[in-house]
Amino acid sequence: MSSASPVSSPPSRLPGASSPLSAVPDAAPEPSTRLLIALLIAAALLPRLLLMPFNENYYGDAVARTELSERWAREPHVITSYGDGTYQFGPLHIYLVGAALKAVADKALAGRLVSLLFGVLAVVPLFSLTRRLFGWRAGMVAGLSLSVWGMHLQMSTTAASEALSLFLMLWVFALVAQGLDENRMGPLFGAAAVLNLACATRYDAWLFMPLLCLALLFWGPDRIAGLTRAVGFGIVCLPFPLLWMQGNEMAHGDPFFPIRAVEQFHDAWVKDGIARVGPWRYRLESLAFWPGIALLTLSPGVALLGMVGMWRTWRTRPDVRWLTLAALVPTAYFTFRAAVLLDFQPLGRFTVTELALLLPFVGPGFVACVGSRGAGVRGALASVCTVLAVAVPVAMGLYTFRADGGLRDSLRPVSPTSTNPVPLMQVARFLKDEVAAKGGAAVLDEDPSYMDLQLAFFSGLSDDRLARVRWATFRDHLRRAQPEYLVRFDHGRLVKDAGVKWDGGRALVLDGVEYAELDGFSPPLHVYRRR
Repeated sequence: MSSASPVSSPPSRLPGASSPLSAVPDAAPEPSTRLLIALLIAAALLPRLLLMPFNENYYGDAVARTELSERWAREPHVITSYGDGTYQFGPLHIYLVGAALKAVADKALAGRLVSLLFGVLAVVPLFSLTRRLFGWRAGMVAGLSLSVWGMHLQMSTTAASEALSLFLMLWVFALVAQGLDENRMGPLFGAAAVLNLACATRYDAWLFMPLLCLALLFWGPDRIAGLTRAVGFGIVCLPFPLLWMQGNEMAHGDPFFPIRAVEQFHDAWVKDGIARVGPWRYRLESLAFWPGIALLTLSPGVALLGMVGMWRTWRTRPDVRWLTLAALVPTAYFTFRAAVLLDFQPLGRFTVTELALLLPFVGPGFVACVGSRGAGVRGALASVCTVLAVAVPVAMGLYTFRADGGLRDSLRPVSPTSTNPVPLMQVARFLKDEVAAKGGAAVLDEDPSYMDLQLAFFSGLSDDRLARVRWATFRDHLRRAQPEYLVRFDHGRLVKDAGVKWDGGRALVLDGVEYAELDGFSPPLHVYRRR
Protein backbone atom coordinates (compact mmCIF):
# COMPACT_ATOMS: atom_id res chain seq x y z
CA MET A 1 0.00 0.00 0.00
CA SER A 2 1.19 3.49 -0.79
CA SER A 3 2.82 5.55 1.89
CA ALA A 4 -0.05 8.00 1.45
CA SER A 5 -2.32 5.55 3.27
CA PRO A 6 -2.65 5.82 7.06
CA VAL A 7 -3.22 2.06 7.35
CA SER A 8 -0.45 -0.48 6.87
CA SER A 9 -0.92 -3.51 4.64
CA PRO A 10 -1.42 -6.78 6.52
CA PRO A 11 1.45 -9.25 6.28
CA SER A 12 0.96 -11.85 3.59
CA ARG A 13 0.24 -15.41 4.72
CA LEU A 14 2.77 -18.16 3.86
CA PRO A 15 1.64 -20.59 1.15
CA GLY A 16 -0.12 -23.60 2.58
CA ALA A 17 -0.60 -22.06 6.03
CA SER A 18 -4.08 -22.38 7.45
CA SER A 19 -6.04 -19.26 8.24
CA PRO A 20 -7.28 -18.77 11.81
CA LEU A 21 -10.61 -17.67 10.29
CA SER A 22 -11.00 -20.73 8.10
CA ALA A 23 -13.57 -22.20 10.47
CA VAL A 24 -15.73 -19.04 10.38
CA PRO A 25 -18.41 -19.11 7.69
CA ASP A 26 -18.20 -16.35 5.11
CA ALA A 27 -20.50 -13.38 5.63
CA ALA A 28 -23.47 -13.09 3.33
CA PRO A 29 -22.35 -11.57 0.03
CA GLU A 30 -23.20 -7.96 -0.65
CA PRO A 31 -26.32 -7.57 -2.77
CA SER A 32 -26.10 -5.95 -6.17
CA THR A 33 -25.10 -2.32 -5.87
CA ARG A 34 -27.59 -1.40 -8.57
CA LEU A 35 -30.36 -3.08 -6.63
CA LEU A 36 -29.43 -1.30 -3.41
CA ILE A 37 -29.32 2.09 -5.14
CA ALA A 38 -32.65 1.40 -6.85
CA LEU A 39 -34.21 0.59 -3.48
CA LEU A 40 -32.82 3.77 -1.95
CA ILE A 41 -34.06 5.90 -4.85
CA ALA A 42 -37.52 4.38 -4.49
CA ALA A 43 -37.48 4.97 -0.72
CA ALA A 44 -36.48 8.62 -1.26
CA LEU A 45 -38.93 9.21 -4.11
CA LEU A 46 -42.09 7.89 -2.43
CA PRO A 47 -42.46 10.37 0.47
CA ARG A 48 -41.42 13.26 -1.75
CA LEU A 49 -44.05 12.39 -4.34
CA LEU A 50 -46.64 12.24 -1.56
CA LEU A 51 -45.71 15.77 -0.47
CA MET A 52 -45.51 17.34 -3.94
CA PRO A 53 -49.27 18.10 -4.26
CA PHE A 54 -49.35 19.85 -0.87
CA ASN A 55 -46.07 21.73 -0.42
CA GLU A 56 -45.70 25.33 -1.59
CA ASN A 57 -42.73 27.51 -2.44
CA TYR A 58 -41.99 29.58 0.64
CA TYR A 59 -38.66 29.28 2.45
CA GLY A 60 -35.17 29.47 1.01
CA ASP A 61 -36.09 32.33 -1.35
CA ALA A 62 -37.88 29.79 -3.54
CA VAL A 63 -40.18 32.41 -5.06
CA ALA A 64 -37.44 34.97 -5.68
CA ARG A 65 -35.23 32.32 -7.27
CA THR A 66 -38.04 31.18 -9.55
CA GLU A 67 -38.83 34.72 -10.69
CA LEU A 68 -35.16 35.43 -11.40
CA SER A 69 -34.97 32.16 -13.34
CA GLU A 70 -38.03 33.19 -15.31
CA ARG A 71 -36.34 36.46 -16.30
CA TRP A 72 -33.20 34.58 -17.31
CA ALA A 73 -35.23 32.10 -19.37
CA ARG A 74 -36.71 35.00 -21.35
CA GLU A 75 -33.21 36.30 -22.15
CA PRO A 76 -30.64 33.50 -21.64
CA HIS A 77 -27.07 34.67 -21.14
CA VAL A 78 -23.94 33.88 -19.13
CA ILE A 79 -24.41 35.44 -15.70
CA THR A 80 -21.21 37.14 -14.57
CA SER A 81 -22.09 39.09 -11.41
CA TYR A 82 -24.58 40.03 -8.72
CA GLY A 83 -26.30 42.63 -10.88
CA ASP A 84 -26.39 40.44 -13.97
CA GLY A 85 -29.48 38.49 -12.95
CA THR A 86 -28.87 36.56 -9.72
CA TYR A 87 -28.44 39.21 -7.02
CA GLN A 88 -27.21 37.43 -3.88
CA PHE A 89 -27.68 33.93 -5.35
CA GLY A 90 -25.29 31.72 -7.27
CA PRO A 91 -26.00 31.32 -11.01
CA LEU A 92 -26.15 27.52 -11.37
CA HIS A 93 -29.54 27.09 -9.72
CA ILE A 94 -30.91 29.97 -11.81
CA TYR A 95 -29.75 28.21 -14.99
CA LEU A 96 -31.33 24.89 -14.03
CA VAL A 97 -34.67 26.35 -12.95
CA GLY A 98 -34.68 28.57 -16.05
CA ALA A 99 -34.17 25.52 -18.24
CA ALA A 100 -36.98 23.72 -16.39
CA LEU A 101 -39.28 26.70 -16.98
CA LYS A 102 -38.80 26.29 -20.72
CA ALA A 103 -40.05 22.71 -20.45
CA VAL A 104 -42.73 23.13 -17.75
CA ALA A 105 -45.39 25.79 -18.18
CA ASP A 106 -46.32 25.94 -14.49
CA LYS A 107 -43.69 28.21 -12.94
CA ALA A 108 -44.66 27.13 -9.41
CA LEU A 109 -43.85 23.54 -10.37
CA ALA A 110 -40.72 23.86 -12.53
CA GLY A 111 -38.26 24.73 -9.78
CA ARG A 112 -39.79 22.12 -7.48
CA LEU A 113 -39.13 19.43 -10.07
CA VAL A 114 -35.46 20.45 -10.15
CA SER A 115 -35.30 20.06 -6.36
CA LEU A 116 -37.16 16.75 -6.51
CA LEU A 117 -34.66 15.35 -9.00
CA PHE A 118 -31.56 16.27 -7.03
CA GLY A 119 -33.19 15.59 -3.66
CA VAL A 120 -33.86 12.00 -4.67
CA LEU A 121 -30.49 11.53 -6.39
CA ALA A 122 -28.70 12.65 -3.21
CA VAL A 123 -28.99 9.10 -1.86
CA VAL A 124 -26.58 7.91 -4.57
CA PRO A 125 -23.42 9.81 -3.51
CA LEU A 126 -24.39 9.37 0.15
CA PHE A 127 -24.57 5.60 -0.29
CA SER A 128 -21.31 5.58 -2.28
CA LEU A 129 -19.51 7.61 0.41
CA THR A 130 -20.80 5.56 3.33
CA ARG A 131 -20.35 2.17 1.65
CA ARG A 132 -16.72 2.96 0.85
CA LEU A 133 -15.96 3.98 4.44
CA PHE A 134 -18.18 1.69 6.53
CA GLY A 135 -19.74 -0.97 4.30
CA TRP A 136 -22.97 -1.42 2.39
CA ARG A 137 -25.19 -1.91 5.45
CA ALA A 138 -24.12 1.46 6.85
CA GLY A 139 -24.72 2.90 3.37
CA MET A 140 -28.30 1.61 3.38
CA VAL A 141 -28.90 3.05 6.85
CA ALA A 142 -27.57 6.44 5.75
CA GLY A 143 -29.67 6.46 2.59
CA LEU A 144 -32.87 5.45 4.37
CA SER A 145 -32.24 8.09 7.03
CA LEU A 146 -31.93 10.73 4.32
CA SER A 147 -35.15 9.46 2.74
CA VAL A 148 -37.22 10.35 5.82
CA TRP A 149 -35.25 13.42 6.96
CA GLY A 150 -38.00 15.99 7.46
CA MET A 151 -36.10 19.13 6.51
CA HIS A 152 -34.73 17.48 3.37
CA LEU A 153 -38.26 16.39 2.41
CA GLN A 154 -39.26 20.05 2.32
CA MET A 155 -36.15 21.08 0.41
CA SER A 156 -36.74 18.36 -2.17
CA THR A 157 -40.29 19.55 -2.88
CA THR A 158 -39.80 23.33 -3.01
CA ALA A 159 -37.82 25.46 -5.45
CA ALA A 160 -34.97 26.63 -3.22
CA SER A 161 -31.37 25.57 -3.86
CA GLU A 162 -30.52 23.34 -0.88
CA ALA A 163 -31.45 20.03 -2.53
CA LEU A 164 -29.12 20.76 -5.45
CA SER A 165 -26.38 22.06 -3.18
CA LEU A 166 -26.46 19.03 -0.87
CA PHE A 167 -26.40 16.62 -3.82
CA LEU A 168 -23.28 18.34 -5.13
CA MET A 169 -21.55 18.42 -1.73
CA LEU A 170 -22.25 14.73 -1.10
CA TRP A 171 -20.84 14.01 -4.54
CA VAL A 172 -17.72 15.99 -3.60
CA PHE A 173 -17.25 13.97 -0.39
CA ALA A 174 -17.84 10.67 -2.19
CA LEU A 175 -15.17 11.51 -4.77
CA VAL A 176 -12.72 12.63 -2.09
CA ALA A 177 -13.25 9.34 -0.26
CA GLN A 178 -12.65 7.45 -3.50
CA GLY A 179 -9.48 9.38 -4.28
CA LEU A 180 -8.03 8.74 -0.82
CA ASP A 181 -9.08 5.10 -0.74
CA GLU A 182 -7.64 4.35 -4.18
CA ASN A 183 -4.70 6.77 -3.82
CA ARG A 184 -5.57 8.43 -7.15
CA MET A 185 -5.67 12.07 -8.18
CA GLY A 186 -8.42 11.57 -10.78
CA PRO A 187 -11.30 11.35 -8.29
CA LEU A 188 -9.83 14.28 -6.32
CA PHE A 189 -9.79 16.40 -9.48
CA GLY A 190 -13.38 15.32 -10.07
CA ALA A 191 -14.29 16.35 -6.53
CA ALA A 192 -12.75 19.79 -7.10
CA ALA A 193 -14.66 20.19 -10.37
CA VAL A 194 -17.94 19.32 -8.65
CA LEU A 195 -17.07 21.71 -5.82
CA ASN A 196 -16.96 24.47 -8.47
CA LEU A 197 -20.60 23.65 -9.21
CA ALA A 198 -21.46 23.71 -5.52
CA CYS A 199 -19.76 27.10 -5.16
CA ALA A 200 -21.85 28.32 -8.11
CA THR A 201 -24.96 27.26 -6.19
CA ARG A 202 -24.49 28.44 -2.59
CA TYR A 203 -21.79 30.53 -0.92
CA ASP A 204 -21.46 28.29 2.15
CA ALA A 205 -19.76 25.78 -0.18
CA TRP A 206 -16.81 28.18 -0.56
CA LEU A 207 -15.68 27.33 2.96
CA PHE A 208 -14.98 23.75 1.89
CA MET A 209 -12.28 24.75 -0.61
CA PRO A 210 -9.64 25.62 2.01
CA LEU A 211 -11.02 23.09 4.47
CA LEU A 212 -10.69 20.12 2.12
CA CYS A 213 -7.27 21.33 0.92
CA LEU A 214 -6.04 21.21 4.52
CA ALA A 215 -7.66 17.82 5.08
CA LEU A 216 -5.90 16.42 2.00
CA LEU A 217 -2.61 17.98 3.05
CA PHE A 218 -2.57 16.26 6.45
CA TRP A 219 -4.22 12.95 5.48
CA GLY A 220 -1.76 10.11 5.93
CA PRO A 221 1.87 10.20 7.03
CA ASP A 222 3.42 11.19 3.68
CA ARG A 223 3.64 15.00 3.62
CA ILE A 224 4.91 15.12 0.02
CA ALA A 225 1.92 13.13 -1.20
CA GLY A 226 -0.34 15.30 0.96
CA LEU A 227 1.06 18.49 -0.53
CA THR A 228 0.57 17.10 -4.04
CA ARG A 229 -3.04 16.22 -3.30
CA ALA A 230 -3.79 19.57 -1.65
CA VAL A 231 -2.21 21.72 -4.35
CA GLY A 232 -3.77 19.76 -7.21
CA PHE A 233 -7.20 19.81 -5.60
CA GLY A 234 -6.92 23.50 -4.76
CA ILE A 235 -5.97 24.54 -8.29
CA VAL A 236 -8.94 22.72 -9.83
CA CYS A 237 -11.24 24.38 -7.26
CA LEU A 238 -10.41 27.87 -8.52
CA PRO A 239 -12.05 28.46 -11.95
CA PHE A 240 -15.57 29.43 -10.93
CA PRO A 241 -14.67 31.39 -7.77
CA LEU A 242 -12.04 33.43 -9.66
CA LEU A 243 -14.36 34.15 -12.59
CA TRP A 244 -17.21 35.08 -10.27
CA MET A 245 -14.98 37.35 -8.20
CA GLN A 246 -13.63 39.03 -11.34
CA GLY A 247 -17.16 39.62 -12.66
CA ASN A 248 -18.26 41.23 -9.42
CA GLU A 249 -15.09 43.30 -9.21
CA MET A 250 -15.73 44.66 -12.70
CA ALA A 251 -19.45 45.24 -12.14
CA HIS A 252 -19.52 46.43 -8.54
CA GLY A 253 -15.95 47.22 -7.53
CA ASP A 254 -15.87 44.40 -4.97
CA PRO A 255 -15.04 40.75 -5.77
CA PHE A 256 -17.05 39.63 -2.72
CA PHE A 257 -20.05 41.88 -3.39
CA PRO A 258 -22.71 39.09 -3.31
CA ILE A 259 -21.32 37.64 -0.09
CA ARG A 260 -21.33 41.07 1.52
CA ALA A 261 -24.96 41.47 0.47
CA VAL A 262 -25.81 38.23 2.26
CA GLU A 263 -23.87 39.44 5.30
CA GLN A 264 -26.05 42.55 5.42
CA PHE A 265 -29.14 40.38 5.73
CA HIS A 266 -27.53 38.46 8.58
CA ASP A 267 -26.54 41.67 10.32
CA ALA A 268 -30.16 42.86 10.25
CA TRP A 269 -31.44 39.46 11.43
CA VAL A 270 -28.98 39.41 14.33
CA LYS A 271 -30.09 42.86 15.46
CA ASP A 272 -33.72 41.78 15.32
CA GLY A 273 -32.94 38.62 17.27
CA ILE A 274 -31.04 40.45 19.98
CA ALA A 275 -33.80 43.05 20.26
CA ARG A 276 -36.33 40.24 20.69
CA VAL A 277 -34.60 37.96 23.24
CA GLY A 278 -31.55 39.88 24.49
CA PRO A 279 -27.85 39.23 23.79
CA TRP A 280 -27.21 36.42 26.28
CA ARG A 281 -30.20 34.34 25.35
CA TYR A 282 -29.31 34.89 21.71
CA ARG A 283 -25.79 33.57 22.40
CA LEU A 284 -27.11 30.50 24.25
CA GLU A 285 -29.62 29.70 21.51
CA SER A 286 -26.85 30.00 18.92
CA LEU A 287 -24.63 27.60 20.88
CA ALA A 288 -27.39 25.00 20.93
CA PHE A 289 -28.62 25.59 17.39
CA TRP A 290 -26.72 22.96 15.36
CA PRO A 291 -27.20 20.02 17.78
CA GLY A 292 -30.78 21.14 18.40
CA ILE A 293 -31.63 21.16 14.69
CA ALA A 294 -30.01 17.73 14.33
CA LEU A 295 -32.14 16.23 17.11
CA LEU A 296 -35.29 17.98 15.88
CA THR A 297 -35.07 17.26 12.16
CA LEU A 298 -33.07 14.04 11.84
CA SER A 299 -34.99 12.67 14.86
CA PRO A 300 -33.31 11.99 18.24
CA GLY A 301 -32.42 8.40 17.39
CA VAL A 302 -30.69 9.08 14.08
CA ALA A 303 -28.94 12.21 15.38
CA LEU A 304 -27.62 10.58 18.55
CA LEU A 305 -26.42 7.47 16.73
CA GLY A 306 -24.66 9.70 14.20
CA MET A 307 -22.96 11.66 16.98
CA VAL A 308 -21.88 8.48 18.78
CA GLY A 309 -20.60 7.01 15.52
CA MET A 310 -18.67 10.17 14.72
CA TRP A 311 -17.05 10.19 18.16
CA ARG A 312 -16.16 6.48 18.09
CA THR A 313 -14.84 6.66 14.54
CA TRP A 314 -12.68 9.67 15.40
CA ARG A 315 -10.93 7.54 18.02
CA THR A 316 -10.55 4.37 15.96
CA ARG A 317 -10.38 5.47 12.30
CA PRO A 318 -7.82 8.24 11.66
CA ASP A 319 -8.39 7.78 7.93
CA VAL A 320 -11.98 9.06 8.29
CA ARG A 321 -11.25 12.12 10.42
CA TRP A 322 -11.31 14.37 7.35
CA LEU A 323 -15.05 13.71 7.01
CA THR A 324 -15.68 14.45 10.67
CA LEU A 325 -13.81 17.73 10.33
CA ALA A 326 -15.85 18.58 7.24
CA ALA A 327 -18.91 18.49 9.50
CA LEU A 328 -17.47 20.03 12.67
CA VAL A 329 -15.32 22.89 11.37
CA PRO A 330 -18.15 24.76 9.56
CA THR A 331 -20.42 24.11 12.55
CA ALA A 332 -17.83 25.58 14.93
CA TYR A 333 -17.14 28.52 12.60
CA PHE A 334 -20.76 29.61 12.22
CA THR A 335 -21.51 28.94 15.88
CA PHE A 336 -18.57 31.14 16.90
CA ARG A 337 -19.78 33.94 14.65
CA ALA A 338 -23.33 33.67 16.00
CA ALA A 339 -22.60 33.18 19.70
CA VAL A 340 -19.42 35.24 20.14
CA LEU A 341 -19.11 37.75 17.32
CA LEU A 342 -22.87 38.27 17.00
CA ASP A 343 -22.66 38.78 13.23
CA PHE A 344 -24.41 35.64 11.93
CA GLN A 345 -27.99 34.43 12.26
CA PRO A 346 -28.21 30.62 12.37
CA LEU A 347 -30.83 29.25 9.99
CA GLY A 348 -31.98 25.67 9.59
CA ARG A 349 -30.99 25.65 5.93
CA PHE A 350 -27.40 26.60 6.78
CA THR A 351 -27.02 23.35 8.73
CA VAL A 352 -27.91 21.00 5.87
CA THR A 353 -24.45 19.89 4.72
CA GLU A 354 -23.13 19.43 8.26
CA LEU A 355 -26.19 17.48 9.40
CA ALA A 356 -26.08 15.27 6.30
CA LEU A 357 -22.53 14.29 7.27
CA LEU A 358 -23.91 12.71 10.45
CA LEU A 359 -25.72 10.11 8.34
CA PRO A 360 -22.66 8.03 7.29
CA PHE A 361 -21.90 7.58 11.00
CA VAL A 362 -25.34 6.30 12.02
CA GLY A 363 -24.45 2.67 11.22
CA PRO A 364 -21.13 2.78 13.14
CA GLY A 365 -22.95 4.53 15.98
CA PHE A 366 -25.47 1.71 16.17
CA VAL A 367 -22.69 -0.89 16.28
CA ALA A 368 -20.91 1.10 19.00
CA CYS A 369 -24.09 1.29 21.10
CA VAL A 370 -25.11 -2.35 20.91
CA GLY A 371 -21.58 -3.80 21.08
CA SER A 372 -21.80 -7.48 21.96
CA ARG A 373 -25.31 -7.26 23.36
CA GLY A 374 -27.92 -9.76 22.32
CA ALA A 375 -30.28 -9.71 19.37
CA GLY A 376 -33.10 -8.43 21.57
CA VAL A 377 -31.22 -5.26 22.48
CA ARG A 378 -30.16 -4.69 18.88
CA GLY A 379 -33.70 -5.17 17.65
CA ALA A 380 -35.19 -2.88 20.30
CA LEU A 381 -32.73 -0.07 19.57
CA ALA A 382 -33.24 -0.41 15.82
CA SER A 383 -37.02 -0.39 16.24
CA VAL A 384 -37.06 2.69 18.49
CA CYS A 385 -34.76 4.66 16.16
CA THR A 386 -36.77 3.63 13.09
CA VAL A 387 -40.09 4.63 14.65
CA LEU A 388 -38.69 7.98 15.76
CA ALA A 389 -37.12 8.62 12.33
CA VAL A 390 -40.57 8.30 10.73
CA ALA A 391 -42.82 9.61 13.52
CA VAL A 392 -40.96 12.87 14.20
CA PRO A 393 -41.21 14.29 10.65
CA VAL A 394 -44.79 13.01 10.25
CA ALA A 395 -45.88 14.67 13.50
CA MET A 396 -44.08 17.92 12.68
CA GLY A 397 -45.48 17.99 9.16
CA LEU A 398 -49.06 17.52 10.35
CA TYR A 399 -48.62 20.09 13.12
CA THR A 400 -47.40 22.84 10.80
CA PHE A 401 -49.53 22.05 7.74
CA ARG A 402 -51.67 25.07 6.80
CA ALA A 403 -51.72 26.33 10.38
CA ASP A 404 -50.18 29.55 11.64
CA GLY A 405 -49.00 31.13 14.85
CA GLY A 406 -46.84 30.37 17.85
CA LEU A 407 -44.55 27.37 17.74
CA ARG A 408 -45.79 26.40 14.28
CA ASP A 409 -44.13 29.43 12.72
CA SER A 410 -40.81 28.48 14.32
CA LEU A 411 -40.99 24.85 13.21
CA ARG A 412 -42.29 25.38 9.68
CA PRO A 413 -38.87 26.25 8.11
CA VAL A 414 -37.56 22.77 9.04
CA SER A 415 -40.84 20.85 8.73
CA PRO A 416 -41.52 18.37 5.90
CA THR A 417 -44.52 20.48 4.91
CA SER A 418 -44.04 23.96 3.49
CA THR A 419 -47.17 26.10 3.36
CA ASN A 420 -47.64 29.84 3.13
CA PRO A 421 -49.65 31.73 5.77
CA VAL A 422 -53.35 30.91 5.48
CA PRO A 423 -54.51 34.57 5.14
CA LEU A 424 -52.01 35.14 2.32
CA MET A 425 -53.13 32.13 0.31
CA GLN A 426 -56.76 33.15 0.78
CA VAL A 427 -56.02 36.48 -0.90
CA ALA A 428 -53.87 34.76 -3.55
CA ARG A 429 -56.75 32.47 -4.50
CA PHE A 430 -59.10 35.45 -4.70
CA LEU A 431 -56.74 37.34 -7.00
CA LYS A 432 -56.23 34.27 -9.17
CA ASP A 433 -59.93 33.38 -9.49
CA GLU A 434 -61.60 36.80 -9.43
CA VAL A 435 -58.97 39.10 -10.90
CA ALA A 436 -56.44 37.23 -13.05
CA ALA A 437 -59.06 34.89 -14.56
CA LYS A 438 -61.16 37.91 -15.62
CA GLY A 439 -58.31 39.97 -17.04
CA GLY A 440 -58.23 42.37 -14.11
CA ALA A 441 -55.36 44.11 -12.37
CA ALA A 442 -54.37 44.88 -8.78
CA VAL A 443 -52.23 47.15 -6.65
CA LEU A 444 -49.87 45.28 -4.33
CA ASP A 445 -48.50 46.85 -1.17
CA GLU A 446 -44.87 46.30 -0.10
CA ASP A 447 -44.64 44.11 2.99
CA PRO A 448 -41.54 44.46 5.24
CA SER A 449 -41.34 40.66 5.57
CA TYR A 450 -41.52 40.17 1.77
CA MET A 451 -44.96 38.53 1.81
CA ASP A 452 -45.87 40.66 -1.20
CA LEU A 453 -43.42 38.55 -3.23
CA GLN A 454 -45.27 35.42 -2.20
CA LEU A 455 -48.65 36.98 -2.96
CA ALA A 456 -47.61 38.16 -6.40
CA PHE A 457 -46.19 34.74 -7.23
CA PHE A 458 -49.35 32.83 -6.35
CA SER A 459 -51.83 35.43 -7.61
CA GLY A 460 -51.60 34.33 -11.24
CA LEU A 461 -51.30 37.98 -12.30
CA SER A 462 -48.61 38.83 -14.85
CA ASP A 463 -46.30 41.78 -14.29
CA ASP A 464 -48.28 44.01 -16.64
CA ARG A 465 -51.43 43.39 -14.55
CA LEU A 466 -49.75 44.33 -11.28
CA ALA A 467 -48.78 47.69 -9.80
CA ARG A 468 -46.36 46.80 -7.03
CA VAL A 469 -45.29 49.41 -4.51
CA ARG A 470 -41.95 47.59 -4.29
CA TRP A 471 -41.15 48.53 -7.88
CA ALA A 472 -39.53 51.82 -8.85
CA THR A 473 -41.96 51.80 -11.82
CA PHE A 474 -45.00 51.58 -9.54
CA ARG A 475 -46.68 54.74 -10.88
CA ASP A 476 -46.12 53.71 -14.53
CA HIS A 477 -47.78 50.34 -13.93
CA LEU A 478 -50.57 52.03 -11.98
CA ARG A 479 -51.41 54.33 -14.92
CA ARG A 480 -51.27 51.56 -17.50
CA ALA A 481 -53.11 48.81 -15.60
CA GLN A 482 -55.83 50.95 -14.00
CA PRO A 483 -56.27 48.29 -11.28
CA GLU A 484 -59.70 47.62 -9.85
CA TYR A 485 -58.39 45.90 -6.71
CA LEU A 486 -55.82 46.84 -4.08
CA VAL A 487 -54.12 44.73 -1.40
CA ARG A 488 -52.70 46.40 1.71
CA PHE A 489 -50.50 44.82 4.37
CA ASP A 490 -50.45 45.83 8.00
CA HIS A 491 -47.20 47.81 8.45
CA GLY A 492 -46.88 48.01 4.66
CA ARG A 493 -45.31 50.95 2.80
CA LEU A 494 -48.35 51.92 0.74
CA VAL A 495 -49.99 54.10 3.42
CA LYS A 496 -46.75 56.08 3.71
CA ASP A 497 -46.91 57.05 0.04
CA ALA A 498 -47.51 60.74 -0.62
CA GLY A 499 -50.35 59.92 -2.99
CA VAL A 500 -52.29 57.87 -0.42
CA LYS A 501 -54.90 59.14 2.01
CA TRP A 502 -55.98 56.73 4.72
CA ASP A 503 -57.42 57.55 8.15
CA GLY A 504 -57.34 54.02 9.52
CA GLY A 505 -60.86 53.20 8.33
CA ARG A 506 -62.20 50.93 5.62
CA ALA A 507 -61.63 53.35 2.75
CA LEU A 508 -58.37 54.34 1.07
CA VAL A 509 -57.60 56.90 -1.62
CA LEU A 510 -54.70 56.33 -4.03
CA ASP A 511 -53.87 59.15 -6.47
CA GLY A 512 -57.42 60.44 -6.23
CA VAL A 513 -59.04 57.01 -6.74
CA GLU A 514 -61.07 55.70 -3.81
CA TYR A 515 -60.96 52.04 -2.79
CA ALA A 516 -63.34 50.38 -0.30
CA GLU A 517 -62.29 47.40 1.85
CA LEU A 518 -63.96 44.04 1.21
CA ASP A 519 -65.11 41.65 3.90
CA GLY A 520 -63.94 38.06 4.31
CA PHE A 521 -60.17 38.50 4.58
CA SER A 522 -57.92 38.30 7.63
CA PRO A 523 -55.06 40.51 8.86
CA PRO A 524 -52.34 41.24 8.06
CA LEU A 525 -53.88 41.46 4.56
CA HIS A 526 -56.67 43.79 3.52
CA VAL A 527 -58.36 43.70 0.11
CA TYR A 528 -59.99 46.77 -1.44
CA ARG A 529 -62.10 47.35 -4.54
CA ARG A 530 -62.25 50.54 -6.53
CA ARG A 531 -65.49 52.50 -6.11
